[in-house]
Order: sequence, then structure tokens, then C-alpha cells
Amino acid sequence: MLKAILQSLRTGVVTIHYPAQPAQPPARFRGAPQVRPGSPFDTLPPASVCPSGAITGGPGESRYAIDLARCLFCGRCAEGSPEAAIEIGRTVELAARSRARLVIQVERDADGRAAELPALPSGEQVAERIRRTLGRSLQLRHLDSGSCNACDWELTALLNPVYDVRRLGIDFVASPRHADGVIVTGSVTRNLETAVRRTYEAVPEPRVVIAVGACAASGGIVPRSYASAGGVGEVLPVDVFIPGCPPRPEAIIFGILLAVGRLDERRR
Repeated sequence: MLKAILQSLRTGVVTIHYPAQPAQPPARFRGAPQVRPGSPFDTLPPASVCPSGAITGGPGESRYAIDLARCLFCGRCAEGSPEAAIEIGRTVELAARSRARLVIQVERDADGRAAELPALPSGEQVAERIRRTLGRSLQLRHLDSGSCNACDWELTALLNPVYDVRRLGIDFVASPRHADGVIVTGSVTRNLETAVRRTYEAVPEPRVVIAVGACAASGGIVPRSYASAGGVGEVLPVDVFIPGCPPRPEAIIFGILLAVGRLDERRR
């Protein structure tokens, strides 16, 4: 016991200061793809380079789009861009309250350059407001509807001393009847579709649904089929989408805090 106390004193406080301070991802972190301003439109990589079908449009067309809800952040689009028309960003605060906010729209301008269309309100403004007021507590029931467990491990990391999500009044509960909402990982398999609906219905109103990761947000590499219902939005009304494969713990914290605001809206 004494050795454990001495070791803790030597280690000091390891808990990060996010969201009070901006997230500091490691140097090797690979975020979402983004279009480099001023790049020639015809140098954008074709849709065929994306393994999850997140890209639509390309050479010969006037519009181009990247759906971050389907994106796996694999970086193939950046590798397949000969003049670096696509670059990989480092932003973790990508969660949004609608799928439309996760779609990057690009068009060809008069000079043949790639011009990104005005986006919906960015997460940075929301993030700054969250840092000022963290909102109320939130109790969530984790629901694995058919994931590969990558997103589940990131959720588990939220409870360790580094991220310590409980310091923000956020916790995971065992019963949906004690929860404010569900946080779902993975595409919804047909075998679990009924269980997903029943778990959601067991949560008292008002309730929120948070989709974590590309599979939950859109189906990812497991789209709608005989074995899968696709993303969580095909089964439940999703309030917050958190893109990534898997998203970093800070990205999940940001999405959960967005859900806190969403829950407050419903109570009003």
C-alpha cells in the first residue's frame, strides 16, 4: 500500500485538462481529410480510392463531397491525391447533431480550382461555449449493436485516470432505466435490431442517442444488407454523430457534451 502511494506521488496528476483546454492529439494522430484551399479541382482523388464510399464526385464533374460519417480516416484519399489536393487534418472536435454537418461540399470555381462551399456552423464555436460552461451531468447506457470493439475500447478509456470522464458529471450505467440516453457503437446487426429498439424504449424521456464511430454514424464498411440495418440512424433517432474509426476519447467527450445541450433543449 505504501509503495502504491509513493508511486502515485511520483507520477503526479495525469488527467488531461480537456475540454477546459483544447485537445492536444499526439504527433502521429490522423484526423479527418480536408481539401487544401486553391487546389486544382481535377487533382482531387476519384471516389474509387475510398474503401467505405465516403467520396462522391470527382474529375469530369462540378461537385465533390466527402461524408465524414462514412470516412474511416484511413488517409487513402490523401495518398491518392497527386498534388496534395487532400490533406489530413488534426481536429478531434468533429461531432455534429446531423449527418448534413459532416459532409464536406466542394465545387469547381471559374478558375478550375476546388472551392469548399460554406459549411454549417462549425464545432469550434460550440467547443468554445462548452469550455466556458460544461453543462449538467449525463448518465449513459452503452449499447454495442455490432461493433469490432475498437470504439468500445475508446469508451473504456474515458473511465481511466487520463481522461476521467466522471469529473465532468458523465458516467455509464448498467440499466437503461437509470440512463438519460444510449451511446451506441457499431452497425446495427439484424439479430440485435430488436434489442436496440427495446433498450432505447426503456430509457425514460427525455432521452438522447449518441452514435460513436463511422459504423454507428452511417454503417461505415458494413452498410445496409440482409445482415445489417446499417447505421444507428436507420433504427433510432440519433441526436449526435461522432465520426472516426475509432474516434479519439476527446472526440467522444466533445460529442457527449453536445448531447448534454441537446438534452437541455428537449427539457425546455
